[in-house]
Amino acid sequence: MRMRMPFGGCRQGETGGKRKSLLFLKKKKQKDFYPFGGDTPTPMCPHAKGAKVFCFFFSKKKFFLLFLLSSPAHADRAQTIVAAMTQAEKLTLLRGYFAISQHRKPADAIGSAGYVPGIARLGIPALQETDASLGVTNPDDVRPGDTAVALPSGVATAATFDPQVAYRNGAVLGREAAARGFNVVLGGGVNLAREPRGGRDFEYAGEDPLLAGLMVGAAVKGVQDQHVICTVKHFAVNDQESQRTTLNVVTPWPALRESDLLAFEIAIARGHPGAVMCAYNRIGGAYACENPVLLTSILKQDWHFPGFVMSDWGAVHQVGAFTAGLDQESAADLDSQAFFGAPLKAALANGTVTQARVNDAVTRILRAMDQAGLLDKPAKPAESVPADIATARQAEAEAIVLLRNEKNAALPLPHTLKTLLVVGANSDAGVPAGGGSSQVTPVSGYARRIELGNDGMQGYFRVAAFDPPAPLATLKARLPGTRILWADGRYPRQAILLAHRADAVIIFADQWEGESSDVPDLSLPSGQDALIAAVAAANPRTIVVLETGGPVLMPWRNKVPAILEAWYGGSGGADAIADVLLGKINPSGRLPITFPVSETDLPNPVVAGMYQSPGAAVSVDYPEGSDAGYRWYARTGKTPLYPFGFGLSYTHFALINLQVEGGQTLVISFDVKNTGPRPGADTPQAYVTSRAGKPGLRLIGWTRRTLAPGETQRVTITADPRLLADFAPARSMWHLSGGSYRVAVGPDAATPTLTGAANIDDHLLPP
Repeated sequence: MRMRMPFGGCRQGETGGKRKSLLFLKKKKQKDFYPFGGDTPTPMCPHAKGAKVFCFFFSKKKFFLLFLLSSPAHADRAQTIVAAMTQAEKLTLLRGYFAISQHRKPADAIGSAGYVPGIARLGIPALQETDASLGVTNPDDVRPGDTAVALPSGVATAATFDPQVAYRNGAVLGREAAARGFNVVLGGGVNLAREPRGGRDFEYAGEDPLLAGLMVGAAVKGVQDQHVICTVKHFAVNDQESQRTTLNVVTPWPALRESDLLAFEIAIARGHPGAVMCAYNRIGGAYACENPVLLTSILKQDWHFPGFVMSDWGAVHQVGAFTAGLDQESAADLDSQAFFGAPLKAALANGTVTQARVNDAVTRILRAMDQAGLLDKPAKPAESVPADIATARQAEAEAIVLLRNEKNAALPLPHTLKTLLVVGANSDAGVPAGGGSSQVTPVSGYARRIELGNDGMQGYFRVAAFDPPAPLATLKARLPGTRILWADGRYPRQAILLAHRADAVIIFADQWEGESSDVPDLSLPSGQDALIAAVAAANPRTIVVLETGGPVLMPWRNKVPAILEAWYGGSGGADAIADVLLGKINPSGRLPITFPVSETDLPNPVVAGMYQSPGAAVSVDYPEGSDAGYRWYARTGKTPLYPFGFGLSYTHFALINLQVEGGQTLVISFDVKNTGPRPGADTPQAYVTSRAGKPGLRLIGWTRRTLAPGETQRVTITADPRLLADFAPARSMWHLSGGSYRVAVGPDAATPTLTGAANIDDHLLPP
């Protein structure tokens, strides 16, 4: 078997057994390994099993190849089991069932999104599948009274720019899933936020492929280290909800390889998910779950993905999906018919489907189960709800982005305030959660649920839920000597009158997002923009806390001294917000998505298909191509409201002493110094701004460093060369053109504090 591996990571081979290694390179210290950008050392090739592993890593100007070979003690376990299976048993693993309804779920299903029967004779457990990325869900209370820790939204986790935070969140999710008997988590949302009005942007990890790939990959690994299979989804380009089941994306493959697909490639290489969930939409005319270019050519051949491909729920349209590369039909009872039932048997009988393809699909499923330890019946872990809430709280605290802090540093709030007014956004109940399949029933239940209306799936998902505790109660507990007033914000005049009586005002403003529908525009709904402007006119010390799933417009920005972006905070949200407002924690979050000045600045000013009848045949061309998000702003010269990577602190930092080295890739070194009065974390970012004379902005790495006042640390970032390359479809390889590559280092995508250049050798990389 020939294996090729993208630079900056390692991949498990297709056979099992204990690993013996031969090292064909100079002895190098592990600290020289900097995968996919960043400067945090990562253990090389962290597989417990696997016969053949390719691991590329960089040191200074050169890259080295670690080639591990094994002499397995026994044959591939999955293949051994397949050889002992009957045809009926094999076909059993290729079809799943919907398991939400108490009246429809299979008898031994726990009750969740999906279920695949096991085979007791061979020790193969049933696959018990739960949504989603933000905690263990309990749709329709199918498991009466079961609650779980609600984690911060995916975009919030991405705002930490810290893969360790993502890993810890994933570990909480995997542990809580396993404690309930689930062994598959339908998480790992890695779709790029090409459409900032996208209804599921809150689940995903922003607009940049490197950031999204690293953060989701870390979360996936956190799940799988708990002996639970995790997916990555929705493969691929499921970047909007409008017409998601019929939408056809016509953006060329090379542009997708350099953006959306690169995010998946990095997440898969870092997280080693057992499964990939394909999407509803079409790409180039073919449904994603029936697309041989996507599932077979790219995923299984170019990337050598060893696991299995499962469909999204109701995303299969024909038995031909199986030959295109789909291995398992999820919730087949939601499709127009169970295509991997009788139709698949008929296709086997007439030779349309080969036995080898069936064996391959079953092997992939069993391999994923074996990788997660499911064939060894791992013990259920014990839950620790207080510890998991503490993890969620810390993650949210690191995710909060300080967008503005004027008027002699309006934040942090002093504890000596006599009167504080809190306004709006259900702050007397809890913090908002996004809607849809990721909505978690939080510990102690929802603080409030508001049905937003509509019919069908949109009606089912359009429920605005709020996770306890309440920000109002939390602030009261933290400020016992302060008189705290409250107004719900429905009547601006009431809030204005109370604002005149307060020393300061905190307005909580929210924007609800949910699965199955996109937001029509980026304004704050329900008159909140006008409310903020009116209250700010009444009290110049008005602080706005945004609880949104993505970017919003801010016509009132220059009328308020301070703005926090708190996203959807989950079970620890209220406490984390208070921690930052009161200065217990110095804010360190950075925007993983650009905030535009106006929707006219977007590549598509109107969401494609939003106002057409459901199920309309709609095509969307993303004119930005590979230049999604901040790359589009750099290409067009547009100035955003807040750029990608932006975030302020209660202290100050300086970047000095840049060094740039070239060769096969770029190696960038510089110093970070805390020049302010408080300890805090800084996240300087490195971008390539020109590649062999071709202008364009791309994030190639970052570091997150916590520094004491006056402390300086030296940082080294080594770029994954694919971020410097163009994908050459004629060769099906990455091409780095030889020449000068210019770089910029700064606090965000729009602020080049340090600049430099180095030469790169002309060379090719495998796909």
